[in-house]
Amino acid sequence: MRLFGLAFVLAGSFFLAPLAEAQPAKAARIGFLAPTSASSNPERVEALWAGLRDLGYVEGKNIVIEFRWAEGKFDRLPELAAELVRLKVDVIVTAGSPGIRAAKNATTTIPIVMATSGDPVGFGFVASLARPGGNITGSSIFAPELSAKRLELLKETLPRAQRVAVLLNPDNSINERNLPAMERTARSLKVGLQRFEVRRPDEFKDVFSAMAKQRVDAVALPEDDFLSANRSGIAELVAKQRLPSIGRKDFAEAGGLIGHGVNIADLYRQAAIFVDKILKGAKPADLPIEQPTKFELIVNMKTAKALGLTIPQSLLGRADRVIE
Repeated sequence: MRLFGLAFVLAGSFFLAPLAEAQPAKAARIGFLAPTSASSNPERVEALWAGLRDLGYVEGKNIVIEFRWAEGKFDRLPELAAELVRLKVDVIVTAGSPGIRAAKNATTTIPIVMATSGDPVGFGFVASLARPGGNITGSSIFAPELSAKRLELLKETLPRAQRVAVLLNPDNSINERNLPAMERTARSLKVGLQRFEVRRPDEFKDVFSAMAKQRVDAVALPEDDFLSANRSGIAELVAKQRLPSIGRKDFAEAGGLIGHGVNIADLYRQAAIFVDKILKGAKPADLPIEQPTKFELIVNMKTAKALGLTIPQSLLGRADRVIE
């Protein structure tokens, strides 16, 4: 009887072990905190998913993303970040100074990956680019430098330009860095800057009417996710006012005259690599901040023709893409 009982126990152990090994691993849970809306930049989410798929992650099987969208209302970001913390996500992915700050204030333990950041050291998000310290890592995109470079490109295109409108979202703290950089460049170019603030999409129409009254020569858009999310509407308004304009590369694709900057979608794919490293045990404090090495220049010749502008060959020769 004892032998029978022992055999039964052993047999049970034999069959239980494979069952235990077959249990699926717990799916990683990623929090995605966005200042904008789901419809404004769908290519960013797809780029993140593409990056994760390349690394072997399958939605619903070994990874789940909890999306939280502020819909352009930055004051909602702290509560949305707190929601993700309460869900005990494994990593938070966010972008832009408002989103990063909200995530940083919400947790000091959950790793945070910055898909994009304009000035992470200047804002105190990380200790340094080489050794971030704390629970934050990711990518930086030189926002002040990019914003200033756009003025140089605009002046090269329009040598006679005297007054340039700068469209700013004052609720985005990156403009505390963008504007001084643009002002320094404007002084060297002998161009006057006129600041126009906008916080909500329904304010754009009035702002562009004010630009018309001020008779500005062109419009420059600094690095700002809020402006990028509303690029199509802005492009329509600059066309209506017949104003040459410059912004991110996706702005030129939407109808603006010139686009200059980094490929934001590539940075979201890069964010997937950071997520993967963290899920495999790496500490954000030890993962250096990545910086893009490729900057794209796009000229929309269709827009140039509509404005009756001749684009200098010096600019066309450097363009990565010309939209006909």
